[in-house]
Amino acid sequence: MTVPYQLSEDRALRAADVDLADPAFWRLPRPVRLRAFALLRELDAPVLFTPRAGAARTAGKPFHALVRHADVRTASRTPQVFASAPGVTTPEPAGWAKALFGNSMVNLDGPEHAALRRIISRRFTPRLLADVEENVGRLAGRLVDELIAERPRDFMPSAASRLPLEVICDLMGIPEAYRARIAEQIDHASEHVGVERRGRARLRIPGRGLASLARMQFVMGRLARERRRHPEDDLVSALVSADIDGEALSGQQLGAFFSLLLVAGVETTRNAIAHGLFLLDRHPEQRELLRADFDRHIDGAVDEIVRHSTPIIQFRRTVTAECALGGRTFLPGEKIALIYASANRDEAVFTHPDRFDITRSPNPHLGYGGGGPHHCLGAHLARLEMTALFRELIARRPVMRHLGDPVLVDSNFDNRVRSLPFTFGPTFT
Repeated sequence: MTVPYQLSEDRALRAADVDLADPAFWRLPRPVRLRAFALLRELDAPVLFTPRAGAARTAGKPFHALVRHADVRTASRTPQVFASAPGVTTPEPAGWAKALFGNSMVNLDGPEHAALRRIISRRFTPRLLADVEENVGRLAGRLVDELIAERPRDFMPSAASRLPLEVICDLMGIPEAYRARIAEQIDHASEHVGVERRGRARLRIPGRGLASLARMQFVMGRLARERRRHPEDDLVSALVSADIDGEALSGQQLGAFFSLLLVAGVETTRNAIAHGLFLLDRHPEQRELLRADFDRHIDGAVDEIVRHSTPIIQFRRTVTAECALGGRTFLPGEKIALIYASANRDEAVFTHPDRFDITRSPNPHLGYGGGGPHHCLGAHLARLEMTALFRELIARRPVMRHLGDPVLVDSNFDNRVRSLPFTFGPTFT
């Protein structure tokens, strides 16, 4: 298949030109990729994409791409056929890495996944959630105060990144002394997920990512031992203490959950915040609608930001039983890509899908997954964080002027923002 990857946005594109297995596709401008997804949605059945001969291991195995909303939703809600094991990312986690660091909840299925999710969900009590909501509001106000006082040139290292990190660390009970180091490890652990590595970096960067995970695991292991001996009023203490059914997380399970919560929770939320700020800046009529009646429109705004930006582009599944879906019959062992970035622009579900509209209703986006047992456990927390921060930013919007275009990271996994430059206005409000 010949792929004209020098396409400009006004040049014709055909479905036959699209190759999701070629890393070059993921370096195309995002509008071109979204047009390519639209072409794939028009086909009669999901397309099989095969990495080219000699491709790096990061390219993975051949896979069928589910690009329509209905197909992604069905596969998400049929985990007994479309399994998360052995892994939802490319490349799949190695067996030795699972043995050393523990298996992430996103890669588990069936009773094992249900038991782990049950232990964690039980600890999110109404009292805990109420305390978190109050804390998120305080943190958002303080971080925007600091943003105005410090006047940085890039939004990403400031409030966008610091709010989700501080919220999760407060929730877990991570001491202040550990936090700067943890923030650095998050960046190293997730820096090259979904990106083809080249040259010397192909050897060097994976080791740095695993080393970062190991350091986070070490911090959590030490903290878990402390909390078992001296429990405090935090989530770590609750997770390592047995409940009435005798269920608790082991040190390894806690480390795997913490790594998932930090790398996934911090990355996805800070990217959604950055995309949201940019979208509201580029659509002033939507920003003013939100400012005029924040409480009425913020839920719709959060949903539309998540739909429009889709922080996680795709997850993988492995077929476990013969199944017909979307015009094709899948066989055991085949790999499936759930392309959320395409499903969230499906014209069969969303009217004018490329339009940013905070009043869109209904808005059945798949930005937190397509439902089923793997629906994002942190969705409520992410909504709280976005609501609190946008409340502060909208109220003091005249301070921030001249947002630049976000600088995106080339990735087939997440819609990551490397930087979001902006300048300040002359007056404060």
